[in-house]
Amino acid sequence: MVEDPAGMDEVFHALAHGARRAMLRRLAERELTVGELAEPLAMSLAAASKHVQVLERAGLVKRTVTGRRHVCRLEPAPLASASAWLNFYERHWTERLDALEALFTEEGTD
Repeated sequence: MVEDPAGMDEVFHALAHGARRAMLRRLAERELTVGELAEPLAMSLAAASKHVQVLERAGLVKRTVTGRRHVCRLEPAPLASASAWLNFYERHWTERLDALEALFTEEGTD
């Protein structure tokens, strides 16, 4: 199912914070500087940089530095692994909920 549990831990840790999820959402549209990522979140450049570092450790963001300009882009591959892991459990819970629904339907016809 998932071949890199340590990497998966980093991905879920990165996704656990709302600011980092917001950053990823915006990076899915286009590359942004760290300052641009910080702006709508009303956080300092230093705080935004720390969030970007967490995303980089998880492999979700690639940062390119040109002079003082730090440009970030989304690296979606780790999200595919997280999605595959979640899909396994989605199938499990869908089956369980379908069985529960069948039980209630069966009881309703009695």
